[in-house]
Amino acid sequence: MAKVSNASTTTELSPFVVISRQDWAELGRSTQQPLTAEEIKQIQGLGDVLDMQEVADVYLPLSQLLSLYVAETQSLHDSEANFLGERAKRVPFIIGVAGSVAVGKSTVARLLRELLSRWEGTPKVALVTTDGFLYPNAELERRDLMSRKGFPESYDRKALLKFVSDIKSGEPKVQAPVYSHLAYDIVPNEFISIDQPDVLIIEGLNVLQTPEKDQPLALSDFFDFKIFVDANADDIKHWYLERFKKLRAGAFTNPKSFFHRYAELEFEDALATAEGFWENINLPNLIENIAPTLSRATLVLQKDKDHAVEQVLLRKS
Repeated sequence: MAKVSNASTTTELSPFVVISRQDWAELGRSTQQPLTAEEIKQIQGLGDVLDMQEVADVYLPLSQLLSLYVAETQSLHDSEANFLGERAKRVPFIIGVAGSVAVGKSTVARLLRELLSRWEGTPKVALVTTDGFLYPNAELERRDLMSRKGFPESYDRKALLKFVSDIKSGEPKVQAPVYSHLAYDIVPNEFISIDQPDVLIIEGLNVLQTPEKDQPLALSDFFDFKIFVDANADDIKHWYLERFKKLRAGAFTNPKSFFHRYAELEFEDALATAEGFWENINLPNLIENIAPTLSRATLVLQKDKDHAVEQVLLRKS
């Protein structure tokens, strides 16, 4: 089975250049590994596979490429300001990271935050997930959307657009709501503050979507670089179920967890429930909303069944 995105990687019509892992890794050979094995372990998400070799082969070249983009974008901004006779104002470089549930996009986002903060030109790197812009559960229930949590309509997209617009305008201390994975809900009256970073990474399922019918802009219109983490749908399902098993034996045992009930179910019943979540919610969302946005990416990380990146697709200049 092909990648669920059905990205064209072999025809002349593809907007991407396909780069093998081996060739991609060569691009970063001159860059020294800035992270320790212990730091990488802390970054790694539940169920993801990440080690020193993966970082060296895939993510060091990517961070180097991104640092070049940041420098060139800022230089262009300065030149434009000079041309218009304005005082140049440093504007955050925004990176979007998209992909399915359980594909490892959160690990990618956290890893890039750590790597980019090591580069001289980008010491201040912030990370925000779009989970904080989900409607609270009470509002989702009012709108009959609890069974579609994670679909585009389950987010307060106007608030998310306003947040990113303010960041891109250089506004100080822009606030984002906080989401609790334990409670599976927005934390009331709790916010994180983003204060004029050099780089902002925004990670989420639907961050590369096209504009809504009643909106002139899409979230991704504010992005300077767009990353899509891609994999075979069957592999993602396997990763999702394996993660569910680990959560059932770990976080779900906490009585405060929204999913505590699944820790108390018989194993086979709990697994059947997880498969239902995948087939009825996560897979349809992937097919209908997430995978079609791959073509809007600047760069695609294509993973094999072992979670390792097997090739990189870079948009043609």
